[in-house]
Amino acid sequence: MSAPSNIQKSLVNVDDSILVLIDIQDHFLNKYDQAKSQNLVSKVSWLLNVAEHLDVPVVAMAEDIEYSGPLTQAIQDALPKGTKVHNKDYFGIAGNPEILAEVNAKGRKTAICVGTETDVCVAQSAIGLLNEGYSVVTLRDAVASMDADEEIGLGRMRDAGVAISSVKALYYEWLRSVTNTVNLGNKVPELETIMRPVNLAL
Repeated sequence: MSAPSNIQKSLVNVDDSILVLIDIQDHFLNKYDQAKSQNLVSKVSWLLNVAEHLDVPVVAMAEDIEYSGPLTQAIQDALPKGTKVHNKDYFGIAGNPEILAEVNAKGRKTAICVGTETDVCVAQSAIGLLNEGYSVVTLRDAVASMDADEEIGLGRMRDAGVAISSVKALYYEWLRSVTNTVNLGNKVPELETIMRPVNLAL
């Protein structure tokens, strides 16, 4: 096991970040209240666009695609062109050599975890990445499980050393300054207008 991460006491560096997208499939989304599922999909879709404009690499996966189906269509549409969607067997990323190899190949050491389900695949992936020497941040408004299970998953990750944050907080940690925020807004104004989820106040 690697030394403990200090990410809970540090700001997230955009140049060291990798976005890890886990199992946002209709098979799981259909378990939840429709509003919860729409919230997850809209925020992750938006974050994927932000990541692309800030050169943050994405590693995407879906669980047992033959049985559970592909990533939901809106997420597929938001992925950067050419993104490989891995077929995941083990619940945690570290148990899947091909996926872990792609994460390692990106050369970044801060993993931002989003997806489903908070208490199973997200938690096991986040903790596994910690044990592989990554700093790990999970965005509580970009993960989902059934309500009671969600708090269990977030608590499990927090206790292990994962930083729990939000889409908005991460956005501003990536940008760090008014100047950078204004510059991105000028470059891609739709991020703050038509693309921004209605429940995301910036």
